[in-house]
Amino acid sequence: MTTREQNERKFPHWIELPGGGRRYWRDVVGRQGWRARYVKEVDREEQTTLFRQEIYDSGDRLVEVHQKHPVDTGHRVVLPERESPDDQS
Repeated sequence: MTTREQNERKFPHWIELPGGGRRYWRDVVGRQGWRARYVKEVDREEQTTLFRQEIYDSGDRLVEVHQKHPVDTGHRVVLPERESPDDQS
């Protein structure tokens, strides 16, 4: 089991969640300007409840999510939001 101190060393950012858990994250910048964010959520005993990788493009838009825990759902492409309801492109 990972301790709170180990999670704090590995993930430089975190917020407290209701119920005593935490959401940790760290960002890794790629060579092409993209960024991967690793997100880990734990309960009050620091047991992992969720782990996912988020990929952001060079414009800081979320483009892909890969949930790895509790179930590995594989990579899921995030479709861009349309700018207005009238946009048919």
